[in-house]
Amino acid sequence: MAKEQTGIDLTKYPIPRVRHHVSPQVYLPAAQHHIIPPWYPPSISDSDWKSFFREGAAQVIDIGCGRGGFLLKHAIDNPDINILGLEVRDVLVSWVNSVIAGESIPNARSVWYTVANGLRWVPKGSIRYAFYLFPDPWPKTRHHKRRLFSTEFLDEVDHILEPGGRLYLATDRPDVDEYQRKVIKKHGLFKIHEATEHEDWPFPFTTDQQQFCDRKSIPYVKYYLTR
Repeated sequence: MAKEQTGIDLTKYPIPRVRHHVSPQVYLPAAQHHIIPPWYPPSISDSDWKSFFREGAAQVIDIGCGRGGFLLKHAIDNPDINILGLEVRDVLVSWVNSVIAGESIPNARSVWYTVANGLRWVPKGSIRYAFYLFPDPWPKTRHHKRRLFSTEFLDEVDHILEPGGRLYLATDRPDVDEYQRKVIKKHGLFKIHEATEHEDWPFPFTTDQQQFCDRKSIPYVKYYLTR
């Protein structure tokens, strides 16, 4: 996460060493576990926004917010919009929240949670837009069941988005892009819009992976879904 993007001196917040991959079990719903292990993200039953933000409720959700570069910049650039990040790696959640607290950013929060357990705790039709950017590809066919993106996932997105709301997607993996488009077509409720102009993707800031792709000249696609 670059200082140039966030304007935050991150040397004040040494980032812990983090394994890119976590146990694949966190990508499975709690109902599929006989015993919930201690490293499994806690369930959420209701949206206690007062514990997340100084004022108001979440209006934007960043699914898989990682190190929070995109989340933090979104919050800084849009001080009137509350953004909630969801992440399966507890160590990253703690680190992002330490930056939020240290910099007194009132409209951002990261939460340790796996969306495999759904989003029904978010009030129906309350989210302006959501992000699902550069997800773990799980490239092997036998591991595709660990991919969050599914018709069930799109049902959850449909539940939280307000009328006219958007789900923004990005990936540098052609196989993931192809997979997602097949799921979208199978689901049938969402329309794909290719992000070819600024107004299609009105965010000048980028994710860590997007910055990596730009440095290495790795192509990626960006698009969004609407009902």
